[in-house]
Amino acid sequence: MLPASFQKNDKKANWLIGIFSVVVFTVVVLLGKIQLELNLGFDVHIFAAANAVINTIIAVLLVAALLAVKKGHFLLHKKIMMGALVLSILFLVSYIAHHLLAGEAKFGDTDHNGIISEVEKAAVGSLRYVYYIILITHIFLAALILPFILFTAYRALTAEYEEHKKLAKITWPLWLYVAVTGPIVYWFICPYYQ
Repeated sequence: MLPASFQKNDKKANWLIGIFSVVVFTVVVLLGKIQLELNLGFDVHIFAAANAVINTIIAVLLVAALLAVKKGHFLLHKKIMMGALVLSILFLVSYIAHHLLAGEAKFGDTDHNGIISEVEKAAVGSLRYVYYIILITHIFLAALILPFILFTAYRALTAEYEEHKKLAKITWPLWLYVAVTGPIVYWFICPYYQ
């Protein structure tokens, strides 16, 4: 096992992780209601495509990190997971940029008027239900997972490996689900971007 990277201070960690998680959640919710009308000279949906790519890379890294730790390559596991954390921060910035600049798109809204007509509903059929199930579970787990990710990383960085493993058994599959469903949601919604 690796030595601790940080000195254990649960009280401080709990506060920092809690505050950071609440701030991120609040910013994402509030910014979902704001759209900036800026012409940047490029298609702002590039951020959504970047988010799908970043999430795909994170999913691959999560699987690679699991394989590394199962083979006892702890330093490699740590480096891969730190890469996934850095990419998650990049994802968050890109996600906020996309929602600020592009606003919301509605699944099935082929005429881009913000209203899903009966004709548009019929055109996508029962695929709407598949999309909304994936979207709702993705959003719910994405909102829930951040403090789990941070506490799991904290336990590893303070060399509390038994606690880290217990948390990782919950965190890893949830994070992987969010990372995999992100690109799927993008694939569903991108035809309806303006």
